[in-house]
Amino acid sequence: MIGVICKTEEIATVEEFFQLFKTPWEYYEPAQTYDVVLMTVDESPIVDAKLLVVYGAETKNGDARDSVALRTTSRRGTLNYLGAAVPIYGNLATFQATDKGMPCLDATLGVAGVRFVSSTGQRVLRLGYDLFQEVQRLFTAGQPIEYAHVPSLDIHISILRDGILREGISLPEIPPSPPNHTFVVCLTHDIDFVGIRNHKLDHTMFGFLYRSTIGAVRNLFRRRISIRRLLEIWRAAASLPFVYLGWAKDFWSPFEWYLRVEKDLAATYFLIPFKKRMGDNVPGKHAVRRATSYDVEDIRDWTAILQREGCELGVHGIDAWHSVEKGQTEYAKLARVKNESGSGIRMHWLLQDQNTPSVLEKAGYAYDSTAGFNDTVGYRNGTTQVFRPLGVKTLLELPMHIQDGALFYQNKLDLHEIEAEKLCKDLIENAGKFGGVLTVLWHDRSHGPERFWGDFYISLVTVLKSSDAWFATGSQAVDWFRKRREVRFERFGNGQIVRAILERGEKDSLPPLCIRVHQPGNRNDGQCPNDAENTFTDVSWNSKATFEFDSSSQKVAELRTKFSVHGIR
Repeated sequence: MIGVICKTEEIATVEEFFQLFKTPWEYYEPAQTYDVVLMTVDESPIVDAKLLVVYGAETKNGDARDSVALRTTSRRGTLNYLGAAVPIYGNLATFQATDKGMPCLDATLGVAGVRFVSSTGQRVLRLGYDLFQEVQRLFTAGQPIEYAHVPSLDIHISILRDGILREGISLPEIPPSPPNHTFVVCLTHDIDFVGIRNHKLDHTMFGFLYRSTIGAVRNLFRRRISIRRLLEIWRAAASLPFVYLGWAKDFWSPFEWYLRVEKDLAATYFLIPFKKRMGDNVPGKHAVRRATSYDVEDIRDWTAILQREGCELGVHGIDAWHSVEKGQTEYAKLARVKNESGSGIRMHWLLQDQNTPSVLEKAGYAYDSTAGFNDTVGYRNGTTQVFRPLGVKTLLELPMHIQDGALFYQNKLDLHEIEAEKLCKDLIENAGKFGGVLTVLWHDRSHGPERFWGDFYISLVTVLKSSDAWFATGSQAVDWFRKRREVRFERFGNGQIVRAILERGEKDSLPPLCIRVHQPGNRNDGQCPNDAENTFTDVSWNSKATFEFDSSSQKVAELRTKFSVHGIR
């Protein structure tokens, strides 16, 4: 059990952090004994714990007592952890070298973490930044583009977990992926166009012709396309009159192609609720281009087919990001078409502000998937996991990680396919390492001319299919994480035993959860966690079982009951 002593303004962040690092914890009670006590306050009390973890760039009252001396304090900095440069967005302190403390975390400016035995004989891990201030910043402002590739929040969890294991303390956890799957994949599509036939003598048509002629030749000389691809683009441009006349197939029609490529895979389609609406408060000089020439009423035949194939339909919102009333209207429009309630949303052009989560929650949405980048790929909030934005009660955020336009647009990353493949591979490896969800966005017309990003998408899906990932719709992934969030931990007996309890009925169709017990490696040589050979044991868990973990024996036991909705009897 981890006991937490935090600042008052950090309470909401602490509670959400431990939904991501799903391990037994509680706010510190002086009468209780703990395996670990984690604190960020300046005035630290004497605690009964095997390990004390102290975060903060400020001098703590225990530092002088234990001869811990801060060398420098800077605004922002970078940790060096397992080969990754991890940004610190608040203050970062480094420590002077002493005979007593052993460095265990490096930063660009010096040693950012030391471990030692205190004057009272207690093991202490002292880190020079405030964990919960960092997490709060990631949940709210998010990361700048230069650190988009770093899953900062997930690495902070790893630093804490490894620090605990290094001290020989076993740790139960519910990892962020189902048993036998290292991560979850959500294939998503923003439907901005349903065919070029709807665009005659407008900026979309003229933009297509420009990109298919002058733009295509330029891309040939930039070695972004081959001569064969150039000829395919020209052929599509030449066929445009016949598309308008209905004599040739509309090469921007998306649904048939995606259903074929994603056969037997769950996918989520975000659909525009109202045509010819650019929306209010749209930034930029081209705001009028945000209006679309279709809405969900125009594609009823396709929505029925998509639902029949097991796909999810969500709202591609126009004004829901800033207006509860308009968000409700957009929600209701899609609900009528798909003949069912409950919906997720991703905002058109990824528009959002600090109030958007609260607005969407009040409008009735179950989840949002707007948290991503338009100009790059990676981790806007520093995590692979579904999380609850601060300030809301029920809405969850499904982060978006890979977007086609960000990879290939000339004014975005402008990558060659070989470069894009490497970048996507890095994100897939991170998902396998940290769990959580890898959310992919491929737009409606990206498979066809003039983009022709379909072959890359097929290769990406093939790589993901070869992994052990669970493919889920947005709602399925969010519901699974909601189920994980429902698990609660309770002390039992003499306080050394912790029970993990989940109260759900037998009809739960989601994959089970997993109980993972981390066992520390047998290391007594003082080396850092990245050198330790830690192991873990996984046990699949459904709602009909309760698990007990005894920290004194470091064992986990499963207690089954005959009740369909489990309770302690």
